[in-house]
Amino acid sequence: MSQAAATATPAVSAADSPASEVRRVADAVRRRVLDYTLKNNGGYLSQACSSAETLATLYLRVMRLGPSTAPLVPRPFAGVPGPDNPDAFTGADYNGPRAPELDRFIFSPVHYALVLYSLLIELGRLGPNGLDAFNQDGSTVELIGAEHSPGHEVTAGSLGQALSQAGGIALARRLKGETGRVWVFMSDGEFQEGQTWEAFAALAHHRIGNLGVYIDANAQQCDGAMADTMTIEPLAERLRAFGAEVHAVDGHDSDALAAAAEGFGGGDRPLAVIARTDPCRGVELMRERAPKLHYLRFKSEDERRAYQQLLAALSAEAPA
Repeated sequence: MSQAAATATPAVSAADSPASEVRRVADAVRRRVLDYTLKNNGGYLSQACSSAETLATLYLRVMRLGPSTAPLVPRPFAGVPGPDNPDAFTGADYNGPRAPELDRFIFSPVHYALVLYSLLIELGRLGPNGLDAFNQDGSTVELIGAEHSPGHEVTAGSLGQALSQAGGIALARRLKGETGRVWVFMSDGEFQEGQTWEAFAALAHHRIGNLGVYIDANAQQCDGAMADTMTIEPLAERLRAFGAEVHAVDGHDSDALAAAAEGFGGGDRPLAVIARTDPCRGVELMRERAPKLHYLRFKSEDERRAYQQLLAALSAEAPA
């Protein structure tokens, strides 16, 4: 770059940096999920605390997606896919159109659905009232997401299955000569499933180098701490033994999350990014419940009031 060009380039302040934008969006996602947890007397709040930066980084800094082609107000359920149901649809159009050069996103831990919906709202891909029908009969904005839910492309209710489906999509894209990649978001609990390891073995065998996986490694699951239930460690070494390119990073550091994917897509190995995260990040009150953090349901009116006060404080601190 010439000196003149360098001088003409506007300076980017820390407040305008990509990492700063990810942090703003992630904090907003946590507030929205906390709000809906209060409204519904329960919710998957710890998952928002741990994964918000990872998902925001994927959408803002890693994935090549087109603008949403879906309605801002989610469509009602139109029935299951099948040859006799031409009205069936998936929620993948919230991630933009399908095109050979664009990426595809497969969302595996579907109990994180509210986190994804909240992110889509913050990014303008889903309307601000997109959660009005959350968890209601006939709505596609389900508590546990399915293929018709906003941002979802496949049904993955049995944890571990989405990776196998994504592997098939990635192989088909390679055979067709498409340059777009396939990204999968997973939870670390899915590595207690045998199908996950079979999928990684198949990805390595078929040299699927256009599929990347981001793993929310928050070290907790339904029954408590993963290390006390069934450990998956050393996860990085095990994934390398199965043929993956592996990066282990701080899952709340957007720069580290984005750097792990730089240049990915031209090789012959799947990518696995282990995002080490804190399931109480931004909601310190939840530490009182450790290690049972999987689903938050308030035990008393006093506890609910404490979370309401926290939400009010977080909202007051948020940028206008």
